[in-house]
Amino acid sequence: MILMNDFRAEPPALREAMAAAAHRVISSGWYVLGQEVEAFERLWAQRCSAMRCVGVGNGMDAIELSLRAAGIGAGDEVITTPMTAFATVLAILRAGATPVLADIQEGTGLLDPDSVERCVSSQTRALVLVHLYGQVRDMDKWLALCRRHGLQLIEDCAQAHLARWNGRTAGTFGLLGAYSFYPTKNLGALGDAGAVVTDSVELADRISRLRNYGQSERYIHPELGMNSRLDELQAALLSERLRWLDDFTLRRRAIAARYMAALREDIVALPPQPQSEEAHVHHLFVVRTPRREALQAHLKERGVQSLIHYPVPVHRQKPCEHLRRDPLGLTGTEVHARECLSLPCHPQMSDAQVAAVIDAVNSFQYAG
Repeated sequence: MILMNDFRAEPPALREAMAAAAHRVISSGWYVLGQEVEAFERLWAQRCSAMRCVGVGNGMDAIELSLRAAGIGAGDEVITTPMTAFATVLAILRAGATPVLADIQEGTGLLDPDSVERCVSSQTRALVLVHLYGQVRDMDKWLALCRRHGLQLIEDCAQAHLARWNGRTAGTFGLLGAYSFYPTKNLGALGDAGAVVTDSVELADRISRLRNYGQSERYIHPELGMNSRLDELQAALLSERLRWLDDFTLRRRAIAARYMAALREDIVALPPQPQSEEAHVHHLFVVRTPRREALQAHLKERGVQSLIHYPVPVHRQKPCEHLRRDPLGLTGTEVHARECLSLPCHPQMSDAQVAAVIDAVNSFQYAG
């Protein structure tokens, strides 16, 4: 079976480096908020071209902490997309704010600026912009929209590690950028992990307090925080895995380019081309078809795993059915949720496996 992710196929040199990093942490006797976390924070801030990075427990906490640090909470509305992992909206709710759902664009699956405009109200304080599937697009339009309405821009970069648009890295366009290092991400830990990047020293210092119970110094808590600390082991592992990220990203782009050139467009609708090569890191390669269930069954028979990101959009989730949304509806989201299908696109895929996926898709025949 050609898997969506295959960690067992990772290079032996990487596995050996991670084992050495784990041994280093164990030997240090220091497991929480130590030198490994500080080292990774410096590395990730540097790679993102951000002033500061604060390691946290996971990607959802990264969004919640970003909102809380920015002073966004009860009584405030935050516009975001219903086509995202549930954690995006759950983080807004946990921060005490109210999510408002705008529709997405056909093809990219990204938020539609016109829909966002329709969702703005006098209570709107922020926009959580999700760089879905690893793509960064039209940031000039988003920055102008936020300036026009006085909104804080928070970027959900969980799928867009080091994607760049006009020379700037995902997470550095807005006030704060939230990253997830869940194992399946382009830069993944061996468990839960996350980080926030920002050019604001003040906000970074506040997030550093909030992630650790609101503690400013030992046993002194000037505000109520939470327990969301990136631990030493995951930080050490991430530092080692970061050395491989550029090569892994190049491989993802090469696989995506082969798919774009070879997949039959009479069988699947391909995603639009990125606005530049560096603007897409291809966390997922997502096609669309109204015959998704039949195609997915065909792929399974041919030994190809596929997944759906995401089959049930946020506004169809029971706890979120009441959320305010675009007054013209979420038609784009509904269609995308019915038709999207993710194909394997991970850096451990061989050329033969890529060819097998292409052959499997192109051999699909729908019997009706």
